[in-house]
Amino acid sequence: MLGLLSAALYGVADALGGVLSRSWPPVRVALAGQVGGLVVTAAAAPLAGGTAPTSADLAWGALSGAGTGVAMVFLFRGMSRGAMSVVIPVSAVGGLALPVLVTTVLLGERPSAWAWAGITLALPALWLVSRTRTTTADTAAGVRDGLVASVGIALQYLALAQASPGAGLWPVTSGRVTAVLVVAAMALLPALLPVHRAAPRPAPAQPLPLRVTALAGLTGVLAAAALFCYLLATRTALVAVASALSCLYPVVPVLVGLTFLRERPGRTQAAGLVLALAACALIVVP
Repeated sequence: MLGLLSAALYGVADALGGVLSRSWPPVRVALAGQVGGLVVTAAAAPLAGGTAPTSADLAWGALSGAGTGVAMVFLFRGMSRGAMSVVIPVSAVGGLALPVLVTTVLLGERPSAWAWAGITLALPALWLVSRTRTTTADTAAGVRDGLVASVGIALQYLALAQASPGAGLWPVTSGRVTAVLVVAAMALLPALLPVHRAAPRPAPAQPLPLRVTALAGLTGVLAAAALFCYLLATRTALVAVASALSCLYPVVPVLVGLTFLRERPGRTQAAGLVLALAACALIVVP
């Protein structure tokens, strides 16, 4: 349940961030989001209980935050110039596959046969969800950004899972500090982060309006809550299983598109959604 809740929160946060990034510089949206996440986690960490974090806990959290910062910038940039239904699933494929590979090979975790079946089924499910009828240069650029984001997502999951169970929210807070610094550094290098130029948009250095800043900050709040749910999930399940459930978040933006944006996916994407739900059911089998 914690893994699925993490997926739901991530899905909403990414969908909202993607919509904002189509009208405003993605790096600015990502920066406001990480600041929002930092404020919430810093306020909640003293109330979340747990023992005093060790330097190792904070270091793992900081490494996780570096992955978060990179992932959010490239994910939002990808959605600013490519289809949301393509970029998010592509980022999830790598974010799912890499943690499973690393934890199985290096950490010695052994998911059950049911979990392996679900994890295996999730890969083609996410691939099918990412399929569209046409492919353009913008779509290809969005896919590349999604692949880069997937590496950051995998690093975020793997590093945070290494923090001690008693550290509470402090590793997440440490990660938000690092994420803010990483995104701020990337914001100072706009030449390295070109955005889609088909439509005029504000320059990267221009501040966001207050309403847009608040919405962007909300994406960080939701993402921080999702990460906390993931952190709790790793305390009661294998890292590979928890990360697999969390990486099913692409289902949420697609469902939002169906119900609120009245999008109509093709048969291939619909089949991917069915497989993704089946993968959830298999992974949570005891």
